[in-house]
Amino acid sequence: MSDRPLELFRRLTNGLYVVGVAHGGQSNGFTAAWITQVSFDPLLLGLSINPAHASYPILIAAGAFTVSVLSRGQIEVARHFGTQSGRSADKMAGQRWQVAPGGAPVLLDALAFLECRLVSRHPAGDHELVLGQVVGGRILAPEAVPMTYAETGNLDGSAELYPATF
Repeated sequence: MSDRPLELFRRLTNGLYVVGVAHGGQSNGFTAAWITQVSFDPLLLGLSINPAHASYPILIAAGAFTVSVLSRGQIEVARHFGTQSGRSADKMAGQRWQVAPGGAPVLLDALAFLECRLVSRHPAGDHELVLGQVVGGRILAPEAVPMTYAETGNLDGSAELYPATF
């Protein structure tokens, strides 16, 4: 039995998503696991994002983002969007995607997608909690099972970020 933060947090049931952003001719996507519904009325999602992330200024400037829900087995898609920087690569190249009505990219091979309009931002330690009002979405693969963050192992290198003890 362990009480190490890394081992405990790896057991939280987070999904895995690709967040799409676009503004001023730039588009990007990044993997995220810290997304959750926070309200029914209005329908709001909370997204935790590192302000140093290449997609952050694009998201803020656009005031909108999409959330593509990855399905079980899409580890290579997660790797593609989670291990290279949008500062040095066009991460949308080679992917099947389309522009959502609000302008952000949606992955066509995802299980589903949600389109969100940015409504507020809140500091949250080394991240920022962004609240988005859901303004659209669609299920793209009704039989697919959502991927979980635990399936990615240490793909994002986050194991090094957890403290050794509480």
